[in-house]
Amino acid sequence: MVSSSAVLADIILKEKLHNLGILGCIMCIAGSIIIVIHAPKEQPITSVLEIWNMATQPAFLAYVGSVIVLVFILVFHFAPRCGHTNVLVFTGICSLMGSLSVMSVKALGTSLKLTFEGKNQLIYPETWFFMLVVAICVIMQMNYLNKALDTFNTAIVSPIYYVMFTTLTILASVIMFKDWDGQSGGTIVSEICGFIIVLSGTIMLHATKDFERSSSFRGSDPLSPTLSARLFTGNGDSLLKQDEENGSPESNMRSRRQELY
Repeated sequence: MVSSSAVLADIILKEKLHNLGILGCIMCIAGSIIIVIHAPKEQPITSVLEIWNMATQPAFLAYVGSVIVLVFILVFHFAPRCGHTNVLVFTGICSLMGSLSVMSVKALGTSLKLTFEGKNQLIYPETWFFMLVVAICVIMQMNYLNKALDTFNTAIVSPIYYVMFTTLTILASVIMFKDWDGQSGGTIVSEICGFIIVLSGTIMLHATKDFERSSSFRGSDPLSPTLSARLFTGNGDSLLKQDEENGSPESNMRSRRQELY
């Protein structure tokens, strides 16, 4: 999705893709191919009760408890204090809740799939519980993701959120569905290497996007009057005039001193 968005932006929006951006796209595609080749086979599920048993195993309950505690700490302690200065606070909340929402969406999707196949799963309260969890997680996730995008640069938020969200989702899936059970050590290492390649390509893509944006503005726009006036120190009258136009207290004090002298 990341590489396709970059390619479509280059074709449709005429946003020039840097050479390092092309390398990032190739890395994303290569890493995804490695992951798909070594991906574990999904075990067939015949009832939502099977997913409920997986979700209530002690290891996954410990993960859910840890996520809830971390989210409460981030929301009530760190968000009011440093949420608007540290990008990891809002993106951390989104990623933690996103890992739970993915697991719940998978459970809900399996339930609906079995229902459409003639095995009604809506009669089980577990299906409605997963639906409630999806609604709560998605609302919190979208809320804090919007806060992060409103506060910080998209080129910074996107790669950090992608890395944290994907990492936590894989961790939750490994704990809940035991995806790595029965796989050899070489296969697991190959999946991890493919994942690292994808993350590296994603970070490179967003880094070059920000580089192209900054380089496109460099030398094209003149310096702002305020900045140029502050940098120009050869004529004190020009600097004083610019400060007086800004109406700052310091400029007013300087003008009063000149009038006295």
